Amino acid sequence: MSKTETTSPTRYSTAVATVAAALAGVLVGVALTATGPVPGVTDAGAVVSVAIPVVRVLLDLAAVATVGLGLLSVLVGYDRPKLTEPVLALARPAAVASALVWATAAIVTLLLQTVEFRPRSKTVSFGDIAAYVGQIGAGKALLVVAGLALAHAGLGVLALRHGEKVPAEVRVGLALFALLPLPVTGHAANWNYHDYTMISMELHVMSAVAWTGGLGAMVVLLVGNRTLLAHALPRFSRLATLCLALTVVTGLFNAAVEILLNPTIGFFPALFTTAYGQLVLLKVVCAVAIGVLAANLRWRLMPRIVRHERTALASWASLELVVMGLAFGFAVVLTRAPVS
Repeated sequence: MSKTETTSPTRYSTAVATVAAALAGVLVGVALTATGPVPGVTDAGAVVSVAIPVVRVLLDLAAVATVGLGLLSVLVGYDRPKLTEPVLALARPAAVASALVWATAAIVTLLLQTVEFRPRSKTVSFGDIAAYVGQIGAGKALLVVAGLALAHAGLGVLALRHGEKVPAEVRVGLALFALLPLPVTGHAANWNYHDYTMISMELHVMSAVAWTGGLGAMVVLLVGNRTLLAHALPRFSRLATLCLALTVVTGLFNAAVEILLNPTIGFFPALFTTAYGQLVLLKVVCAVAIGVLAANLRWRLMPRIVRHERTALASWASLELVVMGLAFGFAVVLTRAPVS
């Protein structure tokens, strides 16, 4: 049995498990935030209310995959093309596919949010979508994200033809730039003093996506190649340490600001008695678990990987990705959850 054949089951099972965990996180979050119908208020229905976060988490995971597959080129380096090209030949078409999924999910989210915005309408026309985009910041953001994701797919097609002559840094930069529009349409967009929170949200999203995407790309494509893994993992570890710190600090800051801005309930009661606070606590639990798993990878497994020894990296890193997927699911619902 070839090396590729022995590693394929692990690769695909990890991807499937991460997506399943993200969807599970969404469903748990939706259950926590579910409320009964309000008399006199028309809503779009339970199907739309659940479909929006489900599609949104798929959008986020497609963004994670796109960024991670681009980062892979940077992590493995450019000085050994005979060794790296077989891996990158798999990463490039996958990046095009993930960018197309990213764009598609953004358009579907736009349609669903238009339906939610006009719950009394039985059908949604282009005029309704245009009105939503014109009136609501999230509509504009989703349209921009779709356009940037399509542009990334176009760069990916060029990379399929010309390889690393289309610099990976440009592709990663464009993908990270495409992450920026959506966070600024969340909770803190309504805060009069929101500048620091906006910066914090952008850093939170970019660091979480780069960290998860980089780890996922290595698990999927490098776990069976000890030589490339020994080169790429220490480089990724430095990036992951910075991303972990940024993700935790900015996440705690954003949550604290949102809760403290609510004058009707105290900080600690809000953490335990509101759906928003409970989702924050679930994300904190995920962050702690991820930190423990990342520490195990960094200090126990990586020295052995650098020596080209056999390790249980695939299992530990896959578990870390599953917890990351769960956190992404909670995060999607958190962006839509009322603070009180």
